[in-house]
Amino acid sequence: MKYFIPAAGGVLAVAALAVFLFGPGGKSQSNPALDAFARCVAGKGLTMYGAYWCPHCQNEKRAFGDSFKYISYVECADNPKVCTDKGVTGFPTWIFPDGRKLEGEQGLEGLAKATGCVLPQ
Repeated sequence: MKYFIPAAGGVLAVAALAVFLFGPGGKSQSNPALDAFARCVAGKGLTMYGAYWCPHCQNEKRAFGDSFKYISYVECADNPKVCTDKGVTGFPTWIFPDGRKLEGEQGLEGLAKATGCVLPQ
């Protein structure tokens, strides 16, 4: 019984953090400016090739937040042949339709520079 109270406190703390980070309803808040940036990146035909276990891929996804849903993404753990055929040797790799590659974590600033898309302030 003495472990119940600290465990319950831990559960409440995690729940409070989730509400703080993702708002009511368990979903992060939409950012129209970041949505527009993500749509622009996608409109340039840029595709991110990554892996669920890759911390750099997670950083890229996290930078976009909910707006990542607009990014063309290939999960290489689920599609190894697609990634091998594209010449992906590390994660993340961003590939333009003309075959040009951006290897490694780019961040929003790097993607803005590479695509010409306007990064929200």
